[in-house]
Amino acid sequence: GNVLLLYFSESLRSNIHVSRFDMTGQNSLFAEILGLNNSMESMMFFSRFQSVPPTSDENVTVRDTTFNDIPVRIYVPQRKPKSLRRGLFYIHGGGWCWGSNAYESYDLLSRWTADKLDAVIVSTNYRLAPKYHFPIQFEDVYTALKWFLHPNVLENYGVDPRRVGISGDSAGGNLAAAVTQQLLEDPDVKIKLKVQSLIYPALQNFDMDLPSYRENSHFPILSKSLMVRFWSEYFTTDRSLEKAMLSNQHIPLESIHQFKLVNWSSLLPEKFKKGHIYKTPTHGSSELAKKYPGFLDVKASPLLADDNKLRNLPLTYIITCQYDVLRDDGLMYVTRLRNSGVQVVHSHVEGAFHGTVSFLFMKIGYRLANQYISWLDENL
Repeated sequence: GNVLLLYFSESLRSNIHVSRFDMTGQNSLFAEILGLNNSMESMMFFSRFQSVPPTSDENVTVRDTTFNDIPVRIYVPQRKPKSLRRGLFYIHGGGWCWGSNAYESYDLLSRWTADKLDAVIVSTNYRLAPKYHFPIQFEDVYTALKWFLHPNVLENYGVDPRRVGISGDSAGGNLAAAVTQQLLEDPDVKIKLKVQSLIYPALQNFDMDLPSYRENSHFPILSKSLMVRFWSEYFTTDRSLEKAMLSNQHIPLESIHQFKLVNWSSLLPEKFKKGHIYKTPTHGSSELAKKYPGFLDVKASPLLADDNKLRNLPLTYIITCQYDVLRDDGLMYVTRLRNSGVQVVHSHVEGAFHGTVSFLFMKIGYRLANQYISWLDENL
């Protein structure tokens, strides 16, 4: 109750941000009901009005370019460097369906991060659903990241190859976790990431009945039904997958053994279980998995990685929020990484909600962003 009052009162003071988001969602749904197009396409169309051009200021030079044909926006501090700078590769959220590195909130976050860390920030784009499905988004991000990690490119931007990190929020956090795992298996990449920083990441689509999904199923910004829609659109426009996911009956019998990797009853800290009873998910038809095998892929659900892969991951920072269906994804990853011997710093923000870091005009958004930047300053 209190957080909703805070959310709406602070939002009204901002005049435009929340009304933009609400109108985007309402217009998109209306267009889909009329049969005009996919609501995700409508959301992308209306959200383009949130984009800003690459504008340099007295602190940071900003420009758009491409890394191996993938659009990126680069932020370089204006002040003369005393030595090689740190580098951060950032991946925006938006449910793999919408979003852009040019959105005002992402532009501002990257600008702040570059200035406060005296670091080079590469904020990447990637092709989006429903026009493009998994693994296109993953491959676009991986392509841009590998380009950035090439020694000649790092040298060109004055980046210290020993101090490069990766970060992302929501679906961007999913992609950050997935490509960081993939790097471990890539013999072509000699430069190792020093840190990964995941802001309320989506990390698994196996179980849609976690306590966080139950508690926040109708919360503003990211409801359970919208998150399921995002997940299903990532793989296909066939709405039968969305329907199966909503009833938690999409995983085939032959993949049931993997539920142990996302079993919240063993992976969540006690205080987040809150008396919830674990229900073993019902297995579904194998037909969906045969048609759309991507939803069983570890590159889509990084929580499915086995311990042998996890143990080699870099120092990790994970932010989770109280009012967020994805809260338990982050919490389970914290547990699994720690169990595998990875050093993890976890920041759980009471009173925060999914998308908080994009609401920098609110006190809680500003505080979360500062916390995130401070951690990077200390560890990157």
